[in-house]
Amino acid sequence: MAHPVGQAGIGVGTWAWGNQFLWGYDPSQDPVLEATFQRAVACGLHTFDTADSYGTGRFNGRSEALLGRFAAALPAAQRDQLLVATKLAPFPWRLGRRGYDRAFAASKRRLAGRIDLVQLHWSTARYAPWQEDPLLEGLADLVQQGEVAALGVSNMGPRRLRAVHRRLAERGVPPSSLQVQLSLLAPNPVQPGGVAEVCRELGIRLIAYSPLALGLLARSMADGPLPRGPRGALFRRLAPALVELQAEMARIAASRDASLAAVALNWCRAHGALPIPGLRRPEQVEQAAAALAWNLSEEERRRLDDLALGLDVGMPANPFQSD
Repeated sequence: MAHPVGQAGIGVGTWAWGNQFLWGYDPSQDPVLEATFQRAVACGLHTFDTADSYGTGRFNGRSEALLGRFAAALPAAQRDQLLVATKLAPFPWRLGRRGYDRAFAASKRRLAGRIDLVQLHWSTARYAPWQEDPLLEGLADLVQQGEVAALGVSNMGPRRLRAVHRRLAERGVPPSSLQVQLSLLAPNPVQPGGVAEVCRELGIRLIAYSPLALGLLARSMADGPLPRGPRGALFRRLAPALVELQAEMARIAASRDASLAAVALNWCRAHGALPIPGLRRPEQVEQAAAALAWNLSEEERRRLDDLALGLDVGMPANPFQSD
């Protein structure tokens, strides 16, 4: 795999906040989610990532609304330390350079007026290439108008990222970040020729979503019943092939008195990516924050790289991921 540069921090993903289908969200969970948010801030996890499409059914937009409410309740000094990032979905009806104006305004309302990084949620290059460039131009307008500090992109491969960077850099608003699925079960971005190399070359921050593979990399075989629904079905399909990988992760975790989740997160960090695990409980925050106290050795990273590349299974690819 590509040789990493430096160690990144750890952020917080909020996909599960409002998602009933995959994560079983219920409004009764909101106090625990707020406690999770507060613990994350106290532990130094200051980057929070959300999206205007997070929250299923009647809870659409719930993730942004919860994050906005929790952030607004912080003392000003703590609030100023946050980096609030959201993603706008390129739905088919969002067209043209002004196609995101209403969506951005709605997200900003839900987020209590605070957006530091706005991101294109996925690339339309594979199915509606004509839609993407005008939407990105509109996001660049928002940066130049002072509405938001920076723009980022998501789910782009090396070729598309280079093209987007070239176009936006000509306007003086190059993308500051790229968010892709990256984990030991989705290692393609950090393979030779992968998008991680382009990010290092162009000075783009690489953000790793699903760094724990929906939680599979945070659990051992002895952790009891599998989750219900689609996550459980995925775990049952993948788990039998992960015995050797999980044994190596367990060995590393034991040597550091750390969790499996910390090993998975530090593998992303060792490749220069900022992992944003989905955190729903304060104890999950503790596990994630503990990973910041240590780093993988080069030898440990290489062993994990080899095991990840040798797997015959992996996470499902995002259907909107561009080349």
